Amino acid sequence: MTSELLIDRVIRDLDRVVERAWEERSRDGYFAALYRRVTIKVKEGILTPGVFEDPARMDLLDFTFASRYLDALGRFEAGEAPTRAWRVAFDAAHSRRPVILQQLVLGINAHINLDLGIAAARVSPGPAIESLYHDFNRINEILAGLITLVEAQVGELSPWFRFFTRIAGHDGMRAVEFSLSVARAEAWRFALALAPLAEPAQQPAIERRDGEIARLARKVLHPGPLLDLVLLPVRAREVHDVRRIIEVLSQETAHVTELVGRFPGPS
Repeated sequence: MTSELLIDRVIRDLDRVVERAWEERSRDGYFAALYRRVTIKVKEGILTPGVFEDPARMDLLDFTFASRYLDALGRFEAGEAPTRAWRVAFDAAHSRRPVILQQLVLGINAHINLDLGIAAARVSPGPAIESLYHDFNRINEILAGLITLVEAQVGELSPWFRFFTRIAGHDGMRAVEFSLSVARAEAWRFALALAPLAEPAQQPAIERRDGEIARLARKVLHPGPLLDLVLLPVRAREVHDVRRIIEVLSQETAHVTELVGRFPGPS
């Protein structure tokens, strides 16, 4: 592998997004800060022998995957139309209504439920998709590990968050971790459906999927009258300093081998 990885370009691009969001006090920085941490951990995995079966392919997958988010953000900022799932997430970032966790989940929803399957099918088209399964699971383990480690930070920023999750019937960020596990499995099935198709033939399936994920995003924003009501005191007690939130979400966490070690490898 060369000294300059594609993922290094992604990290630099995410650095710029986070820095600009911090300067402008933009809530776009919440997901970008978390995603930058994910990307750094994936890079550690690429450089750590034994984490991925094919580190060079994983470098390309991460670049392809991240490019979909960065392209969607660029389109939105230019006044153009991103995918519908990302449009819901970006619109929400410019509203004070969603709580911190909702904004993070909206980004995770668009990126995992829509972008990940597309990126996997583009990097490993046709029969090659099957050989990606092990590394696809490994990157998902890193994602799941980081979500778990973010729990304390969300609690620091949103003191009444645990009260909300008790009302909602879930335990802290494990609600998000469970949703992420479902999303990762669906992303793999979506990749399997797309991989045999030429890119133009993939578009109708992508359009349908985008509509489904956008509808799911709207449910995240409006979970129902009772939960909307419960979110009012949660929102009132949260930290509202955008720069402080970005700084907390940017904090480094455990090494990638610790994250991967929390989960069994794929069978």
